[in-house]
Amino acid sequence: MEMMYSIIDIALWLLGIYLLLNCLYLSFFAFCGLFSLPKSKIAASNYQKIAVLFPTYQENEVILDSAKKALQHQYEGKFEVVVIADGLQPETIATLKEMGTRVIEVFFEKSTKGKAMQFAMNELSKEAFEIAMVLDVDNVMATDCLHYINSAFEEGERVVQAHRTAKNMDSSFAFLDACNEEVNNHIYRKGQAIVGLSAALIGSGMAFDFAYLQKLLNNIGETVGEDKQLDFMMAHDRVHVAYLNDVYVYDEKVANAKVFTKQRTRWIASQVEFMKKYAFEGLAQLFKGNIEFFNKTLQTFLMPRMLLLGFLFLLVVQSFFNPFGPAEIFWLGLFLSLCFTLLIALPRKFYADKRLYIAIFQIPRAMFGMLVALFSIGKAKKSFMVTPHSHKPIEKNNA
Repeated sequence: MEMMYSIIDIALWLLGIYLLLNCLYLSFFAFCGLFSLPKSKIAASNYQKIAVLFPTYQENEVILDSAKKALQHQYEGKFEVVVIADGLQPETIATLKEMGTRVIEVFFEKSTKGKAMQFAMNELSKEAFEIAMVLDVDNVMATDCLHYINSAFEEGERVVQAHRTAKNMDSSFAFLDACNEEVNNHIYRKGQAIVGLSAALIGSGMAFDFAYLQKLLNNIGETVGEDKQLDFMMAHDRVHVAYLNDVYVYDEKVANAKVFTKQRTRWIASQVEFMKKYAFEGLAQLFKGNIEFFNKTLQTFLMPRMLLLGFLFLLVVQSFFNPFGPAEIFWLGLFLSLCFTLLIALPRKFYADKRLYIAIFQIPRAMFGMLVALFSIGKAKKSFMVTPHSHKPIEKNNA
């Protein structure tokens, strides 16, 4: 019995150390994110040819609106809106072509965004495009977005991540998702950029040197997390990802717990996939001086924040009844430090919006959704778990 007590005590201390490292990582980059980045430049002497890519899977209604808005975007140089059509209806394709959109149809037995992008990039390779701007099917670029992207590339960047932000906050869950998006931007993009590290790609609102993206996609393989795979490939190549904090791309936020769970299932599956794949290589790269690659590996070991928040709360409660492991003050300190980290990572404008205080009551449902997602990650490997979208206008407060 004495040995069992010792094992429980050691296990709780090891768990405490792991969760402490989680909180330290998040709080460090949340603090760094409080500092300002230089304003993005818009002026340029050369306007490069840009392909605005919309990988689209069975989204017949939303893509029409998104493509229309992209075609109306003002840019001094040449750009073309390209819809990569996987499973679109013939009438949708016809309408897109009538609007002036280029449509590249793809047909796969098992669809992935990576394979669709790879096919399209190879189709466009002789079109003299210099920049590829990747958007989700529901994304809308803010005014002058392409001008800012072009200017960043003229200054020598090869990969750029724009600031993806909420298009809609029309339900409590959408508002909570919008908050989560901004916390991610603060910690994994702005905070990282402040200390000179690459911003984490987010899957859309990202721009690449066209030839370089084509090279990456031709070697990406089949994965549920194309953006994370690209992150690791670029870190291996030591290619920096710039972050344009003041250049916006609007993105639809999930409206309910069911969609939230489905989306997070794919995200957690992606994280687990790359944790297994790159754990040892991350250490090897660190000894080679590749801090960027090691940092990406560290991120795969972090517990998803919503799970971390719920788990720490339970550990605080159990510490008042359980004599083993760290004392109550340790668990309470971790829980409060995480809450403080999330508070400083959230933009100030959210605190003036009463919807925030209503959305807080959705956190337990989000935690449960994350728990369900954790035990459902096997589904993400068997099917293309696309997030459903609907036509949502940009809220005036966000524009």
